[in-house]
Amino acid sequence: MRNIRRAFRITILVILALWLHYVLPHRDVARVTSTEVVRTDLSGLNRIFFAQTDTGNAESLSRDLRFINSQRKRTYLFGLIRGGNQTMVYRNEDTGWIYPPYFKFDSADLQAEAGAAISTEAPYDWVVITHYGWRINWLSIYPNAVSIRPAPGEDFRPVPWSNIVIYVLMLAGVLFVRAMWRQFRERTLDPLAESAEDRIDHVQADFAERRGRLRRWWDRLRGK
Repeated sequence: MRNIRRAFRITILVILALWLHYVLPHRDVARVTSTEVVRTDLSGLNRIFFAQTDTGNAESLSRDLRFINSQRKRTYLFGLIRGGNQTMVYRNEDTGWIYPPYFKFDSADLQAEAGAAISTEAPYDWVVITHYGWRINWLSIYPNAVSIRPAPGEDFRPVPWSNIVIYVLMLAGVLFVRAMWRQFRERTLDPLAESAEDRIDHVQADFAERRGRLRRWWDRLRGK
């Protein structure tokens, strides 16, 4: 039973970690190489990884998708380790008022900003692309670009302050809920459990006493 609870907790933690990694913002230092609009048919397999259509347009499984093609700096361990250049394609979709709550309504303006930031000849112009989501090639899934701003240079390392604040608040929330639960258990559940144990002991003692009386009566009846 203990192993089952442990496996359940680990599964919940893994799911929560993957969800946070998907929805929280990431910042890539990259240079934009081109932009394009592609007519795409979304399947039931990858539909959940795409946002809604532009605000004001009808929802459809086949629609034009804006893409931002780039060369970004490869990073490892939350950006602590830098690698070489890596090709990355971002989609550019509105999120509107729905999940995830980025409240993005300016995908057309962002596409224009990306077009203005195209840099294909040295010295390159580097930008910071804020996005969420994953790039999964075999599912044709792309991270969704949220904003673009100039970067001081290709060696610039943006500090993920928003993620740090979110993690700190989540940790504080977990500790607060844990403290409330322990207090609730000590003040309410433990006294109830002790009272229930006392009642069970009393019932068992009463049953044992009556059983003993019944046995003595039966022994007297049999002449023992």
